[in-house]
Amino acid sequence: MPIAQEDMDFIKAQFEAWLTEMLPEQKPGVYDLELRTRMLKVEEELRHQRELMQQGFAMMEKRFDQVDKRFESMQHNMDKRFEQVDKRIESLQHNMDRRFEQMERRFEQMDKRFEQMDKRFDVLTVRIDRFMRWSFGLTLTVAGIIIAVLKFT
Repeated sequence: MPIAQEDMDFIKAQFEAWLTEMLPEQKPGVYDLELRTRMLKVEEELRHQRELMQQGFAMMEKRFDQVDKRFESMQHNMDKRFEQVDKRIESLQHNMDRRFEQMERRFEQMDKRFEQMDKRFDVLTVRIDRFMRWSFGLTLTVAGIIIAVLKFT
């Protein structure tokens, strides 16, 4: 909401009255000169502050550039480390694959041995069965012969 012109005139009149009350011993011309001098000093200080702020901003910009470079360098180093880790993982994976293949070969060899042992046991079972039949038959035959000899004598 803009200030009306009559309000501005009122503020201006009050301001002038207030300034004359503050410094009644000085003449308005001297007061104006002193006020202008103070305004120049304030302007110079503001200019100096602006320059300092611009220098500070420039220094901050340089610092941000340095930090960006450090982050880029760190990122590059991290990328290298990740590549090294990837290579190590690939190497380990290759070694593990090779070890699993060796274990598979060993298991296949063990399976073959178990099959051979199964065949041996099958052969042994057949032989024991034959032996038992022959032994039983021989025992019955001998017993029958002994009984026949004892009966006829």
